[in-house]
Amino acid sequence: MKLWEGRFAAPTAADADAFNESLSFDKKLYRADITASLAHAEMLARCGIISEADGRAIAEGLKGLLADIEAGKLTIEGQEDIHSFVENELVSRVGDAGKRLHTARSRNDQVATDFRLYVRGSIGEILDLLKNLVSTLVGLSEKHVRHIMPGYTHLRKAQPINCAQYFNAYAEMFLRDADRFADAYKRADVMPLGSGALAGTSYPIDRELTRSLLGFASVSQNSLDAVSDRDFAAEYLFCCSLVMAHLSRLCEDTILYTSTEFGFWEMPDAYSTGSSIMPQKKNPDISELVRGKTGRVYGDLVALLTTIKGVPLAYNKDLQEDKEGVFDAEKTVKDCLSIYAEMLGAITLDVKRMEQAAAEDFTCATDVADYLAKRGVPFRTAHGVVGKIVRYCLEKGKTLETLSLDEYRAHSDAFGEDILSLVRARASADARNSVGGSGTAAAKAGIKSIRARLKKLPSFGG
Repeated sequence: MKLWEGRFAAPTAADADAFNESLSFDKKLYRADITASLAHAEMLARCGIISEADGRAIAEGLKGLLADIEAGKLTIEGQEDIHSFVENELVSRVGDAGKRLHTARSRNDQVATDFRLYVRGSIGEILDLLKNLVSTLVGLSEKHVRHIMPGYTHLRKAQPINCAQYFNAYAEMFLRDADRFADAYKRADVMPLGSGALAGTSYPIDRELTRSLLGFASVSQNSLDAVSDRDFAAEYLFCCSLVMAHLSRLCEDTILYTSTEFGFWEMPDAYSTGSSIMPQKKNPDISELVRGKTGRVYGDLVALLTTIKGVPLAYNKDLQEDKEGVFDAEKTVKDCLSIYAEMLGAITLDVKRMEQAAAEDFTCATDVADYLAKRGVPFRTAHGVVGKIVRYCLEKGKTLETLSLDEYRAHSDAFGEDILSLVRARASADARNSVGGSGTAAAKAGIKSIRARLKKLPSFGG
């Protein structure tokens, strides 16, 4: 039975039914729909809008329905959407009492409530996965806090850095992602139920009671907005997109650092694949897939933004297109966060090769310029002097480490013997102990800070 068929003298065409249905995907909302319906029924009974007996019958019927679905005894099929399925199944179990469930409610505020419940729960689950990934990254930082590697700009060696600083950088990104999700939770945590189709309801409902039963922080303040708003879903997808952007950057690094050309990291066999024709290959397919799936999540965000941009107040059927992208992005982000944390926890670092690479290609040149600046040479002048020293080294086949004091002094009288001990990659990295810098002390402080902020992140449950 359709919830709206009384108005119509003829049945809808089969192809129209097929085109109109959403049960194939919105069945994921069954738990949210039943949960919201239980709260609504309790409110109706306590407000005297339906009898206590009908309220009890509805509650028993809904709980039995939920138990049967989750036990695999009841297949969700045969209706226009999950809301029709639940209501029709309820009526088949408890009779006329079930027909009273929809009193003072529209599918418009029902759908909006269900969707908010779902997104709210999903945020809690993604937050837990982000916390796990940050913990994995910090664990790598703690393990490698005394090791160094080259830092890059323009994919060219720039300066030596602490390995811990590198992993801390990604931990910071994912901490911000977690903060964004926690903030987005606030805007999802608003209950639309009680808004009716668009204009509210004339029944003496108690929205605060329903809010309390469902655990929402507040009730919506405008019924037109409440039933037609989907910006909470767009914000959720934006947060998902930024997570994937950061994961994709980490994927790119992983692909590069595990290559023969770099050889910094070794990916475990368990998270690698081979070639059907080239026996020697060990491919970073997991990282490539995550990088590729980033575009998929971006597409989910753009699709929803495009859907909602021209929808007039209040509810329109366009909004049926709001859920598939959210479900797709949710699964993608969860899968990617989960597998990447596992994979990162299993990598090994070739610390000797990384330290060797950190010392190559004049990565201490900035230290030489800073040395001169600290001795009164204007930095821009010092920069020019060091540029000439690098050119001299290239011409003579030397490095900053192998230059003699006389060769340094030939370029500037400001050089003293101590310059010879400063042009070392480890010394360069360890000297930078400003907040957030590459020095060991700064890296350790960064780890401590990340750990502290990680503990402060909220837990919303699944």
